[in-house]
Amino acid sequence: MRTVNVTPALRWTSMSVPLAEALRRAANVLAEAGVLDPAVDAELLAGHVLGAGRGAVQAATIRGDALDEAQAEALDALVARRAAREPLQHLTGTAPFRHLELAVGPGVFVPRPETEIVAQFAIDALLAAASPEPVAVDLCTGSGAIALAMATEVPHARVHAVELSPEAHAWARRNTAGQPNLALVLGDLRDTLGELDGTVDVVISNPPYVPDDAIPRDPEVRLFDPALALYGGPDGLDVVRAISRRAWALLHPGGTLVLEHAEVQGAAIRELLAADGWRATATHQDLTRRDRATTAIRP
Repeated sequence: MRTVNVTPALRWTSMSVPLAEALRRAANVLAEAGVLDPAVDAELLAGHVLGAGRGAVQAATIRGDALDEAQAEALDALVARRAAREPLQHLTGTAPFRHLELAVGPGVFVPRPETEIVAQFAIDALLAAASPEPVAVDLCTGSGAIALAMATEVPHARVHAVELSPEAHAWARRNTAGQPNLALVLGDLRDTLGELDGTVDVVISNPPYVPDDAIPRDPEVRLFDPALALYGGPDGLDVVRAISRRAWALLHPGGTLVLEHAEVQGAAIRELLAADGWRATATHQDLTRRDRATTAIRP
């Protein structure tokens, strides 16, 4: 019998499964189900079962470690759910965002990597603000990802986050608990935070922007992301229009508005913002060179 180094240490038995074999089997199942990165997801699910990071799983594979029967069964159950296209983040209960690890699950939009770039525009504007205590507002905060990134990366700022959905608000409350410079509000962005009107340096939002009749291609989005976080009216821009009006009231002259949107919406958003009186409207690309965010300045 050979000793291997899964923690706690295991010996191969008839009831244990070499980790490398378990990962190959999991990746094959996920690939057949159409999961985009089956090998990566298999390693992350194994790491969730083992309480280890992806690098540790890869190291354990190289060492020839094995899963015991309970671990193998737990991994198989997670792989079956992932093959049914349940989001990976719902299975692990976490989603990475910049330097953060956020709690996520049913009822909240899972933050995407491309939103990390959008958040940077708001963070840069806060860092450039002349005020010793700049104020930021995150509308449609969802899990609280953008708000928490601003609050932790610009600790001298005061950050306010607004969420309409009680389910998403519960996740945001969990993620932002204990952050002293962040205040979370359950409410409608159109009539919330009136006490801040004319004092805010940065307003940012990743609003619902999918047109009502557009059906998302990915089952993870179509079946599991909350509709309230996805759909934004006939052209997808109803909430953007409301944000334009509300941000105008919140921001002081010279304040910055940052909006995430679909790659095909930049021109339409610049047009509606210009019609509302915004200046210096500009659309920016993400790391895949797709239009992802539009910024504007309140005159």
